[in-house]
Amino acid sequence: MKAIVLAGGSGTRLWPLSRKNYPKQFLRITGELSLFQQTMKRLLRELSPSDMIVMTNREYKFLVHSEIQGLFRGGSHKILPQVVFEPVSRNTAPAIALAMKYCLEELRCDEEEILFISPSDHVIHPEDQFIEYLRQAEAIAKRGYVVTFGIYPSLPKTGYGYIMVGEAIADSDEELFYKVERFVEKPDLETAKRYLAEQKYYWNSGMFAFQIGVMLNEMQRFIPEIGNKLKLSYEELLKDFENLPDISIDYAVMERSSNIAMLPLKLYWNDVGSWDALYEIMEKDQWGNIVKGEVIPFDTKNSLILGNKRLIATIGIEDLVIIETDDALLIAKKDQVQKVKDVVNRLKSLGKRETEEHLTIYRPWGSFTVLEEGLRYKIKRLTINPKERLSLQRHYHRSEHWVVVKGTAKVEVNDREVYLTENESVYVPKTAIHRLENPGSIPVEIIEVQIGEYIEEDDIERFDDKYGRDNVTK
Repeated sequence: MKAIVLAGGSGTRLWPLSRKNYPKQFLRITGELSLFQQTMKRLLRELSPSDMIVMTNREYKFLVHSEIQGLFRGGSHKILPQVVFEPVSRNTAPAIALAMKYCLEELRCDEEEILFISPSDHVIHPEDQFIEYLRQAEAIAKRGYVVTFGIYPSLPKTGYGYIMVGEAIADSDEELFYKVERFVEKPDLETAKRYLAEQKYYWNSGMFAFQIGVMLNEMQRFIPEIGNKLKLSYEELLKDFENLPDISIDYAVMERSSNIAMLPLKLYWNDVGSWDALYEIMEKDQWGNIVKGEVIPFDTKNSLILGNKRLIATIGIEDLVIIETDDALLIAKKDQVQKVKDVVNRLKSLGKRETEEHLTIYRPWGSFTVLEEGLRYKIKRLTINPKERLSLQRHYHRSEHWVVVKGTAKVEVNDREVYLTENESVYVPKTAIHRLENPGSIPVEIIEVQIGEYIEEDDIERFDDKYGRDNVTK
């Protein structure tokens, strides 16, 4: 069995924490590990790293590599999971098609190989029980079914799609699974209550298992725009990927095929798809509050308050969500948080940067945080990871002044090379060819002051870059 982990989504329902350039799968909101790392670690209970393939888009290339390195650093695994980059962002059906072609050609799998498809941003426990279900799904898939994983609904949720089941079937171990009658879109509240009462409906988890050959046939039958392209070679499919339809695997195959079986999961599952979903899984105090950061709650009940740098005081509130970041503040009723996506769409229409990126922006060498910005100047804090370096570059419209706060930095400015330690500085004039590097074993922190008539990130010309980037990002 191979696991295909889908990590290319840019979910917005957890805004302002989750943003396009740093989406929720990379957030550490339920522990020390990100949701992506939790997914990978869960699969390691059953699979080796060489049997795990991460599907993502090129925008997240360095984030994914950093997450994988962080998870496996210091471990016993010599082979890391493989990463496949979609040339452009598409939906789950094209991503799964590309993953199948990768397995067939690059990994030399045969068409009887079982693929398990998993999102990278779900919370599931107990994990041992999940692995037992994974083994059951593998056995069912070997019988020629496309297996979907259904979750017993505990509440009439309106934010999930549902699966209606029909005939019950027992496998060789007398474990029941069901033929799927139909998939249902997210219902209104009254419909969701009826689904719960009828006991024939399950939440759609977005996880699947199937033989490669079976899914190839299903795609050729139900979505030939993708199925026929699978006759191309892997390299040809990559080049033609942008022409594939932007469609989910649910719409493309699952809702049309009569060959779908559902395995019901009796465990805890949460797709962390909204703030009220996050409220469900976090530990609460005696008043039902979840409080992080410097928060003083008076007469406050059943609320989620995530502070950042400011002191937050609340008085006499109930059932609220308050999320503070460096540059945005969200305040919403818990039963209204599904509308966060509408807020993000409105912000996008206004051209607001806050939908795309945080003030802290991650790069393959580390990160930078914008501390202050005004007319003709910008102040940043740079963190360069051990043994990493920025590109050899120059700027035409700004000069830079670097002050080392922590660690030892190696600096190149034109033909000059110098090592700087704490409280030492260097000036980089306009048009000077320069590079910043961390030769040490601890992160280097730099305060950078930019001054000039144009101080945006695209004022850059690269001459050498170990990460293979172009002249778009620093």
